[in-house]
Amino acid sequence: MTTATLLELPGVKAAPQKKEPILKNIILSEAGKGVAKFITEQVDLGRKGVLLITKTGKYTSSPPAGELGQKIIDLRLINQQPYDLDTFFRAANAQLPDAGIYIGCVESNSIRKEQIFRKYPASLARIIWAGDFIWKRMLPKLSFTRKLFKTFFGDGEHVLSKAETLGRLCFAGFEIIGHELINNRFYFSVIKVKKEPSRHAPSGGLIFKMPRISKDGKSIGVYKIRTMHPYSEYLQDYVVKMNGYNATGKPNKDFRLTHWGKIIRKLHLDELPQLLNVLKGDLNLVGVRPISRFGFHALPKDLQQDRIKFKPGCIPPNVSLGLKGFDGVVQAERIYLAEMKKHGAVTNVKYFWMAIYNLVRKRNVSA
Repeated sequence: MTTATLLELPGVKAAPQKKEPILKNIILSEAGKGVAKFITEQVDLGRKGVLLITKTGKYTSSPPAGELGQKIIDLRLINQQPYDLDTFFRAANAQLPDAGIYIGCVESNSIRKEQIFRKYPASLARIIWAGDFIWKRMLPKLSFTRKLFKTFFGDGEHVLSKAETLGRLCFAGFEIIGHELINNRFYFSVIKVKKEPSRHAPSGGLIFKMPRISKDGKSIGVYKIRTMHPYSEYLQDYVVKMNGYNATGKPNKDFRLTHWGKIIRKLHLDELPQLLNVLKGDLNLVGVRPISRFGFHALPKDLQQDRIKFKPGCIPPNVSLGLKGFDGVVQAERIYLAEMKKHGAVTNVKYFWMAIYNLVRKRNVSA
């Protein structure tokens, strides 16, 4: 089945073609100087193949006519698109050649919250925000209400987080170039890196399975309580490239985490469903942390080879040894694996009680 292009979706009508100075003037009049600056830093409006979609749904393109646009600038809020967003982003992908650039904008849920609290007294704003969050964000997304909600109310207005927006774009075959908050809108620019969406379907629900590297390099699904915004799994490499790792060996300044997710992680509750993996035999209680393919390939080659000789576990060695940061995690795993080679399962018993001791004394905050 052929994916529709952006211009083949309903609601977009052609307008007379414009040259570079007029395209810039349209952007200035519709979105302002800040947005025009962001766009011109990403795209040369004077070059061929620029496609501009205005807020009225009309599009204009620089010459030559009929050529596949190499850059798409969409000034409409993606929140208000009347179609499934994955379909919408796939259409944008199909419209572009390889390395084509797409620029768009969204009103994120954090921006929406700020505007509600700015407009109403705090006590009333809390009630309005709670209702808005449940009605426009929770009900359309929960597995047991999603279909019913769509049947009666359609797709409606999309309420998205920054993480979900960028994650959906990566899922659709784009890579992030830049993003910026301008005039209460979150603007992004992405580049097409592949034609088809990721084969790994996005996770959903409160408890979900994450694909992780296990013994012999096989992939397993590790259960976890959701602490991140939907589609966050497609952003791990981007977050790590931008900010590196924190003291606990996890991605630093991770905007994918929800507010309540931070609390759940601090209490170590997000890891509890992994006990199901232990019962199934996928994980040991103690062992190297089951990590994503991206995280696996970020490790030194010798550690990659040693890791896959043993089954991963719920409680990682860095918790037992009290070591922190990415280097601490690497060092702890090397020490643990060396002991496993010599002493086998006895090592797991030893590391289990060391971990309990450290957690009780709060020497390590990430299990």
